[in-house]
Amino acid sequence: MRPLVRAVLAAERIATQAALAAACFALALAVGAGAWQVFTRFVLAQPSPWSEALVRQALVWMVLLGVAGAIRHGALVAIDVARQAARGRVRLAIELVTVVSICVLFGALFWFGWSMAERVRFQTIAGLEVSIAWGYAAIPVGAVFAILAAVAAVLDPRRPDVPGQV
Repeated sequence: MRPLVRAVLAAERIATQAALAAACFALALAVGAGAWQVFTRFVLAQPSPWSEALVRQALVWMVLLGVAGAIRHGALVAIDVARQAARGRVRLAIELVTVVSICVLFGALFWFGWSMAERVRFQTIAGLEVSIAWGYAAIPVGAVFAILAAVAAVLDPRRPDVPGQV
């Protein structure tokens, strides 16, 4: 394997593991804040003003960070009949069209997510009193991880041949 491909795969492996760890943390944070919301609402009869907003933001971050792992491991829903039936160059062409499509989609998400985060940076999330740009930042950050995972999925010679694999 070429040194550049090896370096890209190593960087992607570290980045995707970090993204998945952060997604797990976001899920745990959402569960904890949701439990707090239920406790304060139904036990104390005084709903927490910040927990609902925190749950929403944590879930957005969880999904957008977790999509990199889903892409890398072929866990996204896919129409793979053509890929499974194809061999050789046709199969390679299908895989390249898939990875280019993923990169274009997440490239657009990066562009518009970055733009939106810049536009709303002076607004705050009600209940949390932090810039709403932190919520929108999940879009470009997740897009970078997803693009890296999609490229690595095609470059990795050891990838499993499973349905839905990019």
